[in-house]
Amino acid sequence: MPHFIDVHHLQGATYGDVTKAHAADLEVQAKYGVNYVKYWFNESSGKVFCFCVAPDAEAAERVHREAHGLAAERIIEVDPDFADGILGGGTVSPTGEVYLDAPERCDPGQRTILFTDIVGSTAMTQRLGDAGAMAVLDVHDSIVRRALAATGGREVKHLGDGIMAAFVSAVNALHGAAAIQAALADHVARSAGEPVQIRIGVASGDPVERNGDFFGSTVQLAARLCAYAQPGQTLVSTSVTEACAGAGVAFAPIGEVPLKGFEQPVAAHVFLPGPA
Repeated sequence: MPHFIDVHHLQGATYGDVTKAHAADLEVQAKYGVNYVKYWFNESSGKVFCFCVAPDAEAAERVHREAHGLAAERIIEVDPDFADGILGGGTVSPTGEVYLDAPERCDPGQRTILFTDIVGSTAMTQRLGDAGAMAVLDVHDSIVRRALAATGGREVKHLGDGIMAAFVSAVNALHGAAAIQAALADHVARSAGEPVQIRIGVASGDPVERNGDFFGSTVQLAARLCAYAQPGQTLVSTSVTEACAGAGVAFAPIGEVPLKGFEQPVAAHVFLPGPA
């Protein structure tokens, strides 16, 4: 059956309110062939994101209407593997809430998306051949995956010449980016092989955005920032700089830049590793 994520705006709601609403869903859902699996609650914004398996979106919405009357503002079908790649990694409590490392630390559902891209990968393949290019890719993959493991990142998918990853914390995403760039530079310095460089792009957002897509523009923005970045550079969105305010992270704004697929130029910032 299809999988769906919906979004509610419940400003002023408490954890108890949301837990009670989810319990009510569970009482009603069998009537409509729906399974509300889990939910994420961002108390500061009043947003609740529910994940369910249902015959269709209308059946999922009927459960909400009958159980508690809190209709979703948006409900969209999602690829379960892609959704788990971005939103997975937490623990589901007996009441259905997703939390991080302890029940009192709730997962707000927001994610920071990071893309890596090996600079000049096509030309590199022409120079080194398939076997040589694969060896370089293996180095990249190993470095990125070690950094993700060390900084709480989660690999979403491999892109052939890069990796897409998701983080709960924007600060951790930047720690991951710094670790990747530093480890690759160290590898190049110690190796007589190909002088590999990568670009990184980072953006933050909610799982269901204003355009009704599941991480649509956040993923696109992170990917476009990655493509726009200079070799060895990490470019981030304003949403990332805002999420890192007060965290001792430094950025250099480069103004608004034209990005493919975006009608208007987008403000971009270079991440500067090290103390602010």
